[in-house]
Amino acid sequence: MSNEIETSDPERVSLRIESGVAVVRFERSDKRNALDGRQFLAIAAVGEQLKARPDARVVVLTGAGASFCAGLDFSGFSAMLDGGMEEAGSEGSPGRLTDSGLTHLGQQVCWVWQELDVPVVAAIHGHALGGGLQIALGADIRIAHPATQLSVREIHWGIIPDMTGTLMLDRLVRPDIARELTFTGRIFDAEEGHRLGLVTRLSDDPFADAMGLAAEIAARNPEAVRAAKRLLTTTAHAGFAEQFAAERREIAALIGRPNQVEAITANLESRSPVFSD
Repeated sequence: MSNEIETSDPERVSLRIESGVAVVRFERSDKRNALDGRQFLAIAAVGEQLKARPDARVVVLTGAGASFCAGLDFSGFSAMLDGGMEEAGSEGSPGRLTDSGLTHLGQQVCWVWQELDVPVVAAIHGHALGGGLQIALGADIRIAHPATQLSVREIHWGIIPDMTGTLMLDRLVRPDIARELTFTGRIFDAEEGHRLGLVTRLSDDPFADAMGLAAEIAARNPEAVRAAKRLLTTTAHAGFAEQFAAERREIAALIGRPNQVEAITANLESRSPVFSD
């Protein structure tokens, strides 16, 4: 029986639970599920909500419409031009104390999926750029359409991945690959992402395959699955609190600085940036 669960902001994120599989869907399809302050809050809230749902044995993350998540909303870049950070969902945004230390809201929307004691599968299509890719990296498993456009996009806007992305990149790909993707911000498809190790599996129907995998996992002993998730997460993420703190320090030193403002302005004006040394 399908169970539609009320969320804090159903216009932005929906939740249903059926046969142990919780489907979290980003509902901002008109903006390709781009991240503004309201979207950050809605995603973080549903993640917290799932922690109290014993009927959720597996979680599937998906996006309504043409994309999984196209990254930060342009309104966030406008806030950065003014030196503001809260609307961008970055350093200075509302935070909470977690097992990994005090995280800002941008980190919460990615890391909450690792804090859940059940597996999380991301079904990725269209675009997963910048913050959208970092949310996908917060899942345990990523199934993507081959043509999905991926990017560690932050450098394009003069900033860095600060939503736990630096930790997860370093765990999933070779260090030189992580650096190349972060330093260039280039866009690549999921076929390359699969070869690099960012994508677990390619699929012409990522959501259907994610649901099939989730159903398979949900049919296993839920106590054993939760124990396995706890063990694998603890092993993989030693030292993550220090990494997240470093992300927060670095992003705080970047946003609103002249070179970062120039990166945004140049992109919005479709010209080459002129940076100062």
